[in-house]
Amino acid sequence: MADKKGRNTMNLNNGISSLARASARRPWVTIGLWLASLAVSIGLIVTLLGSVLVTEVEVMDNPESRQADTLITDRLAQPIDPEAESTDDEMIIVRSATYTVDSAAYRAGVEKLFADLTALGDGVIKGGVNYYMTQDESLVSADRHSMMIPLLMPENGSDYVDQVYAVGDAFAAANVDFEIFYTGTASFDADTTKLAEETMSKGETIGILVALVVLAVVFGALVAATLPIALGIVAIVAALGLTSLVGQAMDLSFFVTNMVTMMGLAVGIDYSLFIVSRYREERRKGLDKVEAIAVTSRTANKAIFFSGITVVLALVGLLVFPLSIFKSMGIGSILVVVTAIVASMTLLPAIISLLGDRINKVHVPFSARADRKESEAVTGFWAGMVKVVTHKPIISMVIVAGILVAAMAPYFDKNTGMSGISGLPDDLRAKAGFMVLVEEFHIGMDAPAIIAVDGDIDAAATQAAIARLLEDIESNSAFSGASVVPYADKDLAIIYAALAGDPQSLDSMNAVAALRTDYIPAAFAGAPARAMVTGATAGTLDFNATTDQYTPIIFAFVLALSFVILTVAFRSVVIPATAILMNLLSVGAAYGLLVLVFQQGVGASLFGFIQVEVIESWLPLMLFALLFGLSMDYQVFLLSRIRERYLKTGNTADAVAFGLSSTGKLITGAALIMVAVFGGFALGDMVMFQQMGFGLAVAVLVDATLVRCVLVPATMTLLGKANWYLPKWLNWLPNISLGETDETPAASAYHAPHRLPVLPGFGPVPSPALVRIDDQVIDNR
Repeated sequence: MADKKGRNTMNLNNGISSLARASARRPWVTIGLWLASLAVSIGLIVTLLGSVLVTEVEVMDNPESRQADTLITDRLAQPIDPEAESTDDEMIIVRSATYTVDSAAYRAGVEKLFADLTALGDGVIKGGVNYYMTQDESLVSADRHSMMIPLLMPENGSDYVDQVYAVGDAFAAANVDFEIFYTGTASFDADTTKLAEETMSKGETIGILVALVVLAVVFGALVAATLPIALGIVAIVAALGLTSLVGQAMDLSFFVTNMVTMMGLAVGIDYSLFIVSRYREERRKGLDKVEAIAVTSRTANKAIFFSGITVVLALVGLLVFPLSIFKSMGIGSILVVVTAIVASMTLLPAIISLLGDRINKVHVPFSARADRKESEAVTGFWAGMVKVVTHKPIISMVIVAGILVAAMAPYFDKNTGMSGISGLPDDLRAKAGFMVLVEEFHIGMDAPAIIAVDGDIDAAATQAAIARLLEDIESNSAFSGASVVPYADKDLAIIYAALAGDPQSLDSMNAVAALRTDYIPAAFAGAPARAMVTGATAGTLDFNATTDQYTPIIFAFVLALSFVILTVAFRSVVIPATAILMNLLSVGAAYGLLVLVFQQGVGASLFGFIQVEVIESWLPLMLFALLFGLSMDYQVFLLSRIRERYLKTGNTADAVAFGLSSTGKLITGAALIMVAVFGGFALGDMVMFQQMGFGLAVAVLVDATLVRCVLVPATMTLLGKANWYLPKWLNWLPNISLGETDETPAASAYHAPHRLPVLPGFGPVPSPALVRIDDQVIDNR
């Protein structure tokens, strides 16, 4: 068995090492293959990616909203007109403080504006009406100073809405007595897409600039500092190319590009940071270039390989979720982690092989000297930190754990939902128009609660039930009115309950929930019909319910797989148990701080965030999967160095001090880079990006400081040798030797002679079977 385990370890080591050696010995071939792959990826991104991204969230199970949609579609199915085209709605609101709609000046202005809009042609404006054409009083505000002009645009109206803006802005500039506002599907799609692109660009720029500064300080050389950024960009481009291919089989949320960018910069920089650092360390020990690359592969790269597997497994949990947005985020994140791992095992060794010691060129002042001390004795800030923490481990644990639990507390008061319009900045054109729509016309977006009544519509009991339901709806101020469209011949009636404000607000959510739990059951008790609710708000309620149902399953799945992977990696059941507990504390603290800042508003204005009523429904589960995986990165990097030292010395305290000293600066640097990348997205103007970026940044910061610098050393000091406990009945597990090198323990202290000495009258003196060197027993057989 031992021999088989040894072969397994050797095969893994040889596989990773051989891949790196082959890449290092044929650098131009490796780089050429990557350049070709990137060229293909760019072609796929340009030609395919835009067509596979969607803004809708598809529910893949069968909640009530989907059942109602299916019922309506089936009952009202009509032959499809091949000439018919889908459309987007848009609305222009004209407001004048000087004139009313009854004045000649108002009429002349509106008719001129309407003529200019329709002159854009059918490719932009497919139709529209105004008050002077229909005399429809619902198009005029109560004070008669404002008027709605509903328009129809092509399905991709967001591509042309700038032309509508241009016409309206020109009219407002030429007629100072009038204000023009815009709202509707086309303008919201256009404005939010542009805002998301600006947020992504800002996040990338900030992340790359901060990463370059941090890496320059960590490495003390600009050439070395640019490699991690280059690898992160390569991973992003390759992953987006693969995403374009996956998108041919399924629609992907537009959010996938943001996930690929964030994760690519984070893990790509992290992985190459640790590899470049270890390579430079081995070169300082005197190894030649190729051998230093090989040793780096057997240590740092192997740790990256298994930490990457842990990240991927954490993200796989998102794929079992029956919601398209989770599947999209999971697919994008997995692809970029895999490409980052492959690039770190092939492209990076090839580039390092070409650069050689030129990797240390262009020194940064005040950093180079610190860099030269990396491989020396266990001294410096991080060793001092370990000394303080391990001197009072129980007190350290209690203080830090108390802080994390306190940070977690606000999470239990969370409200989940979709921030919707309230999560957009007030100066967004489409939102400004929406606010005028609510203020002047007391109506919200055209997204009513839709109630499908299935049964004998003409029955007196059904008619009475519908009448009672309408009364209940009218009594709720969250609704602005209701209407019924009967289809008696199809045993169907549809009730449209218009919502007074943002369809995603808590008031709207509570009102639609009341329809399901109170109004409909009371109204339809005993009636020969059933009623189901659909619409945008009902869909969000079902989204939340599905999330709540699957969250425990995803948590159990990710935790179990992580435990298994870490048990195999470190041959211990204690290490994975404590790692999981600490990571849960980090994630919990991030959850609590999210609620504290965004929902309760503590510090929101300080950061420039939008305070909202809810935390995005999809965010807690997505944060858990991402943060759990990223936290495991740090844990694996730190523990692999601790175990490497422990196997040489057998001293837990010394191993912990060495591990934190050798990785502390790297982990802190990596964490600062991640905080910058995620924080860049948090600086955007859309609340969903603010919440996501803030949650990720806070969790990474907490994990890299309080958890890795305090909880890990304190816990490992208390547990001592128990850290490495593996029950005998698990000895069959494969030994992948994470944290081990090819070095024989204390090899420098013992060198066997080339020839055995010969004593007079005796044969050669046999070598002792066991040799004790520096309090270690070495098997010499």
